[in-house]
Amino acid sequence: MPKITTFLWFDNQAEEAVNLYTSIFKNSKIKETSRYGEAGPGPAGSVMVVNFELNGQEFTALNGGPNFKFTEAISFVVNCETQEEVDYLWEKLTDGGEEVQCGWLKDKFGLSWQIVPTKLGELMGDPDPVKAQRVTQAMLQMEKLDIAGLQLAYEGK
Repeated sequence: MPKITTFLWFDNQAEEAVNLYTSIFKNSKIKETSRYGEAGPGPAGSVMVVNFELNGQEFTALNGGPNFKFTEAISFVVNCETQEEVDYLWEKLTDGGEEVQCGWLKDKFGLSWQIVPTKLGELMGDPDPVKAQRVTQAMLQMEKLDIAGLQLAYEGK
């Protein structure tokens, strides 16, 4: 079965983005960098493609020019066990980017991320619809998700 690799199209920031992402996520590395030659279409010697891994998952970043932009139609979900993980990733990925709502953010390259505590799924999946609804309502009021706040909503406090 062939592997499926996420392919990210950047204008000319692929190397900068990959350096940022691999510095944030554990068990990450740059595997290979290819550069444009004299034939282009990018400037000779500039980065064309960077193959990299984030926590063991493979990605490819391309400096393909300004033809395409990222949209919220595609996002990366990062499941976090602790509030410290949520806070760390939120701080790193919103630097130069923007906070959105419900755990969503856009990094400085326009790529959308969802930074989600695993506790959210547990609380929203409770068989008691009243508890689950309170958690949903609390989440809708948040930008960065707060595990303690979600737990309080679950408990009706």
